[in-house]
Amino acid sequence: MKTLRALAATLAAAFALAGCSAAERPDGEDNVLTYLEPQFFRTLYPPAAGFYPNGGVVNQLTDRLLYQDPETLELSPWIATEMPKVNADATEYTFNIRTDVTYSDGSPLTAENVVANFDLFGRGDKSRTLTSSEQIANYDHGEVVDEDTVKFYFTQPSPGFLQATSAYNAGLLSDSTLALDNEGFGPGNAVNVIGSGPFVVESEEIGTDLKLKTREDYDWAPPAVKHQGRAEIDGVHYILAAEESVRTGAILSGQADIARQISAPQEPLLKEEGINIIARGTNSMNNQFAFRFDHPLLQDKRVREAIIHGVDREEILRVLFSESYPLATSTVAKTGLAYKDQSAAYGFDPEESKRLLDEAGWEPGPDGIRVKDGERLVLRTNTALPQPRSKEVMTMVQDQLGELGIGIQVNAGDQATQNADAKDAGKVQIYHSMVGRADYDVITSLYGINNRDAFLNQDAEGTPIDAHLQELLDAVLDTPDKEGRIKATEEVQDYITEQAYALPLFEEPVVYAVRPGISGFSPESVARPWFYEVSIDAAASDEEEK
Repeated sequence: MKTLRALAATLAAAFALAGCSAAERPDGEDNVLTYLEPQFFRTLYPPAAGFYPNGGVVNQLTDRLLYQDPETLELSPWIATEMPKVNADATEYTFNIRTDVTYSDGSPLTAENVVANFDLFGRGDKSRTLTSSEQIANYDHGEVVDEDTVKFYFTQPSPGFLQATSAYNAGLLSDSTLALDNEGFGPGNAVNVIGSGPFVVESEEIGTDLKLKTREDYDWAPPAVKHQGRAEIDGVHYILAAEESVRTGAILSGQADIARQISAPQEPLLKEEGINIIARGTNSMNNQFAFRFDHPLLQDKRVREAIIHGVDREEILRVLFSESYPLATSTVAKTGLAYKDQSAAYGFDPEESKRLLDEAGWEPGPDGIRVKDGERLVLRTNTALPQPRSKEVMTMVQDQLGELGIGIQVNAGDQATQNADAKDAGKVQIYHSMVGRADYDVITSLYGINNRDAFLNQDAEGTPIDAHLQELLDAVLDTPDKEGRIKATEEVQDYITEQAYALPLFEEPVVYAVRPGISGFSPESVARPWFYEVSIDAAASDEEEK
């Protein structure tokens, strides 16, 4: 009964589930895509759209200056009419822009408006509690050169800005939207978020239901994209379906078209029923553990190495995951920019772990947990709720490390609790996370002290604890040439491996279930959905269901 009540509660707004046959669709929605989300958006402010459900909406509402090919990661014009002129040290970028683009409220996308977007995204606005974008480093200001030309200035080299202008985190917004405060971008206010993209917010039920309608006059898609003009579908209907059984059931019945976050055990079952599984990696930082190396229990490198060699990653993947989740061979994904193989450092070797712990002075205690100077070797981890099967991963790690005498406590609580506790090394010593961005800068986004600071590599005054690590990360941000950025990113990977600062687990994908009859669906470069090229063939799906 609980499952049926949940099913009714989450899908009743779209259709009466118990009364529909597999071939039926909601009235008036024959050409509207029904998309199921396990979590709902929290903000539509682009710089804060990294959370999967946020980006999954912002991506449909906004256009960007540049477009990034999801396969090759190459950049090409979008709202910009050509690739920008960049000075030698990557501190000045000049873009020529289209003059025929309008926002869905009818206002024009102008040079002044583009500069206003990036002045907000690059600086943030504390008075409105709007953060700056972690993807836009060293931003100073923008300038209107003429009606179709804008120029951006940076205080130091910012080679990552080029890719940043292609990300949904830099989705262009109307002037009225740029005037909103943080709450104005939040749940309940989606209709006020105006972009120039192919879809427009039509209605919202807070936390459960969001409808987008297709913009009839949209005609400025990226030239690199095959489809041009109006989107082929008439809209997108987002519905909260927190339980996986609800999502898979609706896909199998034909009452939903696409569902995000399909667990590995469900993949073969859905495939057997003719459902398409699309898994797209994020081309960036792998799913991994970051060790808070300044915590007293982790200051000894031998302890960190013991944890690395004590986790059987292949067993975790075999038990919990599928072929959609490749074993990580570095902190950076194989498909990421400047990936460098580090696999030799991450082999499973429990006997080596025991030797290292013995050498470090940690002796088995009466309950099996190792003890040194009266202190037990017990570490706490977070639960990374946006990451696939994090709780189950932690349970297996708890068992594996427990065999070596390392106690693992898994932090409980909702997302807000996890976020707060993750900032305190006293509460979380092993931090489970990843970051999606198809640019070299992503390694600094995860580890840098001015970004997510996964290692908590700073003291109370904000001074780096490991200054060399921060210098290496800064070099990724500040080196203007491609070859230099590759070298800098490789050096970060080498150093993290040498210091045993992290344990990469797997290359994290976003996995979608797509029913027959849906074509043209391809996630963008960091695996968020993009529905512009999707089409619905009801006849094909009906035939498949028979």
